[in-house]
Amino acid sequence: MPQMYPETPRFASSAEQQVWNLLRDQLLDEDVMIFGQRVTDHQKDHEVDILVAINGAGIVCVEVKGGEVWHDGVDWFQGRTGEPPKVINPVAQSRDACYALREYVENRPEWTLGRLRWDHVVALPHSELPGSFSAPDCPRWKVVDRTQLADLFPLIRRVSHKKEGDLPFLGPIGIEQLTSILNGRSLSQRDVVAQAMENESAAELLTQQQSVLLGAIGLLNRVEIRGGAGSGKTYLAVEQSRRLTKAGKRVALICYSHGLASYLTRLTGTWKYKERPAYVGEFHRLGVGWGAAEGPDENLRSDESQHFWEHELPAQMAELAEQLDWGRRFDAVVIDEAQDFADDWWRPVLACLRDPDEGGVYVFSDEAQRVFDRHGDPPVDLVPLVLDQNMRNTRQIATTFSPLVGQRMQLKGGDGPEVRFLPCSPAEALERADDEVDTLMDEGWRPEDIALLTTGSRHYEQVARQQEGPTAYWGTFWDDEQVFYGHVLGFKGLERRVVVLALNETKPRDRSKERLYVGLSRARDQLVVCGDPEFVREVGGPDVAKRLGL
Repeated sequence: MPQMYPETPRFASSAEQQVWNLLRDQLLDEDVMIFGQRVTDHQKDHEVDILVAINGAGIVCVEVKGGEVWHDGVDWFQGRTGEPPKVINPVAQSRDACYALREYVENRPEWTLGRLRWDHVVALPHSELPGSFSAPDCPRWKVVDRTQLADLFPLIRRVSHKKEGDLPFLGPIGIEQLTSILNGRSLSQRDVVAQAMENESAAELLTQQQSVLLGAIGLLNRVEIRGGAGSGKTYLAVEQSRRLTKAGKRVALICYSHGLASYLTRLTGTWKYKERPAYVGEFHRLGVGWGAAEGPDENLRSDESQHFWEHELPAQMAELAEQLDWGRRFDAVVIDEAQDFADDWWRPVLACLRDPDEGGVYVFSDEAQRVFDRHGDPPVDLVPLVLDQNMRNTRQIATTFSPLVGQRMQLKGGDGPEVRFLPCSPAEALERADDEVDTLMDEGWRPEDIALLTTGSRHYEQVARQQEGPTAYWGTFWDDEQVFYGHVLGFKGLERRVVVLALNETKPRDRSKERLYVGLSRARDQLVVCGDPEFVREVGGPDVAKRLGL
């Protein structure tokens, strides 16, 4: 079987999948296939449907056209059921993409082999062309139709051999250099960070465009916005709190976790004073501000401590909220990661509103990230809206965790390196993860780009940093000189350019699936997973395992 990038492509059509599978079964181990390779030149953006690098032959760009395709002597046409025929130009598409990609590769400093054999082919898996077919820019041997699919590989290989001139054939060194260039492994530090920043800028723009949704709900005061990881929920939550505050309302922006609260506080602290919400932070710290207890007795058992947080504290907060004067109440509350809220927490949330019946309640949630063993639903009617686009993660990362989202997502993120899975036992996961951090920095990533997250016991570096207290610990999240060490439970709502995920749970437990989902979705550009393949299959299912290359 050839090397394939990605190993599990996201096909746009059955025709592409058919041709990919045929080539996968026919190519040899030393060959390479790349799906959906994009390249941009001064003219336009190009995409090669399938790039085939054949050892002992050359590099061939395959343009796939499904449905009924024919040539009338002047133009190419494509017909699909229920649609009028349209004029297409598969030969020009394939040729232009091939030459643009060739120029890009040959201009990379890592490419040392000069001009080799490049060519382009059109594949028509559903159509048949007459043997006498010929066009000025496309001889018959450059088109493979449905009658020739059994010989797809030798026909494509023959195209490289027909290339005129004395150009060298592609060998193992050329395949290694080509694969390295097109899959980002040869990028310098400046390049990997630049590529990540470019993806980040594009994601920011897409997310900002999505804020049009907030304008659409301008007349609604009770809304729940649901969406999977990377769909822009946190951005919309903070933007909604800013807009409401700017409009003269007193707003509370609330979440559960200390890590997300520190991020929200830092972010809103950069805004103009008249745009900052009256309160930004954790749910229970809001109650402390009213006079509620700081925390449970340190000698309580874990179940007693849980009872305090989920029942006693919110009961105290509800009583205190009902006694608040007008100036300390809120016109609206905005809650991010609301799936973390327990049932009893909603009573003080509503009690602190100036108008408990009509006051603004804006909830942002992802049920698939309910990693804590508690359930809570708002006791009021909310208008549900669904976000169905992932804009934050690269397509490679989003494809990996998409089976866990619970809804179909459109993947709008940029391209990035392939997700890496390093098989090891749970006991070895932390050590492998540490080694991988070193490897990533050798590849050019900076400490500030990387987070090492665990799903089981905490990393010893996290334990040491947390001894300084939560404020000091979360301060390291912003430290440009350090890799961040955390646990998936505390990292919900946060992200990093690069995440090394250590699957160090000794066995599956309640909410292991949700922990896996959170862990896989925290990286924006590069994801490395260290763990037991059987654990992934059992917890994430065969689809996730397959997408991780297992």
